[in-house]
Order: sequence, then structure tokens, then C-alpha cells
Amino acid sequence: MTFAPKAVLLLAVLGLAACNNPDKYGAGNGVVDPGGMYGDNGISQGSINDPNSPAYFNQAIGDKVLFQVDQSTINPEARTILTGQAQWLVNHPQYAAIIEGHADEQGTREYNLALGARRASAVQEFLISQGVAGNRLRTVSYGKERPLAVCSTEDCYAQNRRAVTVISLGAGS
Repeated sequence: MTFAPKAVLLLAVLGLAACNNPDKYGAGNGVVDPGGMYGDNGISQGSINDPNSPAYFNQAIGDKVLFQVDQSTINPEARTILTGQAQWLVNHPQYAAIIEGHADEQGTREYNLALGARRASAVQEFLISQGVAGNRLRTVSYGKERPLAVCSTEDCYAQNRRAVTVISLGAGS
């Protein structure tokens, strides 16, 4: 192999290696993620029996609401969960939240990103209407990029049509 192909190969390998960030969601970002997608971040989840703990928020109140196909309308079941989330967040001002909007695998990537954004915004607007300060809430859409269930049945699709409220220490500014 001559020098030029070796140099190109070396640059390609270094370029790909630079794209890898193993600590992307590592310690220090303050995200509370009981599912482990982002790492444990050194934050104690506490006990589900402690109403002041993130574990209680995630499991007893619920960190996720579901939507119907192609909808971003908050249904009565979601309203109940979000009312509990809002009360918890109002009573725990040291926490902020990122609201993740998700969609099922049907449709284009662009459509599902927009749908996820509408779902996250609907949740954000509801929480604000219940007294949570808007500067404590951010939204992000993942569209169909982070499914909970991977299969091509309605049961899977239904699990993926969701908004997830991820709490973090440190209220927004």
C-alpha cells in the first residue's frame, strides 16, 4: 500500500473515532434517567415510597404519556398523569424537566420529528397551564429515532407514541 491510501485510511479512522463520545451522557449533566439510557449521572433515584424522590416521580406519578395515531392532543388519562407531574414539579422547584416527544415508526423521519415536537409542546403547554414555570421546561423531539418497542404491530406502535418527562436537578434560568 502506498503512502496516499494509508494516509486517507488513517484520516478516515481518526475522523470516525472523533465522532465517538463515550461520556456523552456521563456524570455531571444532572439528567435523571431511570431506564439507564443516559447513565446514572451519580444522582440517587431515592425510593418509590419517598414522594420527594425522582423514583417516585418516574414510577408512582408516571414520567410518560401516550398519544393516538397522528395526534398530539392530550387525552384524559394523560391529563391525569400530567396533573400529577405538574403538582410534583411545583412542589420541587429544584428540578427542571426536558420533555421528549416520540413517534412510532410509521411515516417519514421529518413527519415524525414534527409530530414528536408537537407532542412535547402539548405536554409543556399543559404543565405551564398547571403552574410550572416555563423556564424550567425544555422540549426535544426524537421522532421515531428512540423506540421503546421494536416490532411492526399496533402494540409496539402504541408504546412508541409518547412524550416522556425527564427531570433534572437545577431549574432553568
